[in-house]
Amino acid sequence: MRQTRRDFLRHATLAACAAAIPRSAFAATPFEDVVAKVARQQLLPDTYPETEIWGYDGLVPAPEIRVAQGDRVRRRFRNEVPDPSSVHWHGIRIDNAMDGVSGLTQEPVAPGETFDYDFVVPDAGTYWYHAHNRSYEQVARGLRGALIVEEANGPDIDREEVIVLEDWLLDPESGQLFDNFEQPMMMSHGGRTGNFITTNGRYDLTLSAKRNERIRLRIINAASARIFPLTLSGLNGWRVAVDGMPIGQPQQIDGELILGPAQRVDLIVDVTEDEGGVAHLLRIGDDDQPTPLVSFPIDGTASSVPRGKPLPLPPNPAANAPDLADARDLRLVMSGGAMGRMQSALLGGERLGFRQLAQAGKFWALNDVADMTDTPLADLSLNEPVRLKIENQTVFPHAMHLHGMHFRELRPDGAFGPMRDTILLAGNESREIAFTADNPGKWLFHCHMLSHAASGMTTWIRVT
Repeated sequence: MRQTRRDFLRHATLAACAAAIPRSAFAATPFEDVVAKVARQQLLPDTYPETEIWGYDGLVPAPEIRVAQGDRVRRRFRNEVPDPSSVHWHGIRIDNAMDGVSGLTQEPVAPGETFDYDFVVPDAGTYWYHAHNRSYEQVARGLRGALIVEEANGPDIDREEVIVLEDWLLDPESGQLFDNFEQPMMMSHGGRTGNFITTNGRYDLTLSAKRNERIRLRIINAASARIFPLTLSGLNGWRVAVDGMPIGQPQQIDGELILGPAQRVDLIVDVTEDEGGVAHLLRIGDDDQPTPLVSFPIDGTASSVPRGKPLPLPPNPAANAPDLADARDLRLVMSGGAMGRMQSALLGGERLGFRQLAQAGKFWALNDVADMTDTPLADLSLNEPVRLKIENQTVFPHAMHLHGMHFRELRPDGAFGPMRDTILLAGNESREIAFTADNPGKWLFHCHMLSHAASGMTTWIRVT
């Protein structure tokens, strides 16, 4: 998706006009179909056959949904895959009934059935949508796509690109997905990490660019478990938003940028590579060698001189840090996994040893419970401030995602980090987050290494 400054001005005008229209005027907005279906797509080089995937409208990544801030999204989900499914709108502060969590906010949609999602998007930013029933399998098969909410007054750029990072666990002989989604080794270790990486569904994504061109990169980690260490080559970049939320003053990128599963980052980059060269968005591999995720061959010059530092993005509503003077203190202890110290945990109200838990497909626990519970981690009053200490007592990293609300990391010096919805904890690391419980409903809180969520790392919070 390429977007010019003229496009941004047009969208700003449309957004201003829409803001003046009473909400009742949108009642007749028709539903558009989002169809989960089995399809085939050329992920590997052409010497391999097409890979069977599950995709919304049969595509990976799914068709981009792009709306203006404050717009209403109406989508009729049609399930044409052989499993029940649902759609979660990741990062959107949404009405609880529309959150798309099978078993908590709705029943899963059976094959051949439909469900209508109808909600307003209050925050501009980079978000995504994905399956949320057996997500460790359905997301890995391809049910994922970008949801972009445009600011009324966007940044001064020449264009933007949405970059969806994915990985696949493929049989190198057939080019098809391994269907061992519940393999104990993956569930008890780092999760289902693929052996093949695509960007926007391609292994060789190439986007032309011009010297001194200014581009907004909206980068989404849509992989099931992979952590992407990123770096830039031939590009001078600033981070302007994380998980959709503006960070205030842009931060210049110096060195690696770490993106955990489900996390997003918005960068504004200036092309510094000379004409005839190639700039890159690079992934740093396990061997510390950079490999291209996106290549930008330089075929001209946009300006004779580079621009200065970009201006901050406009803040979203409810961007103020929580007042922690009377905050509720909560604690979440993560345990289990291979090489862990967890001896036992509760499953279905019964205490089981680790071997029994493993036989039941449960390898992890949150606060000594190895599965989703009937009672929430916390019952919170509407607008109650919360401090939550998360202790990772495992040797593996985990990306913890809170539905329905955003939080800030509370750093050891008392400073607040930027607003976000997913936080990455290294093995044996503790972090503290703070938020205001400003959205009523039942909200999932789980590890977005999706195999970990399925095998014990899932809980929820109730706000009334």
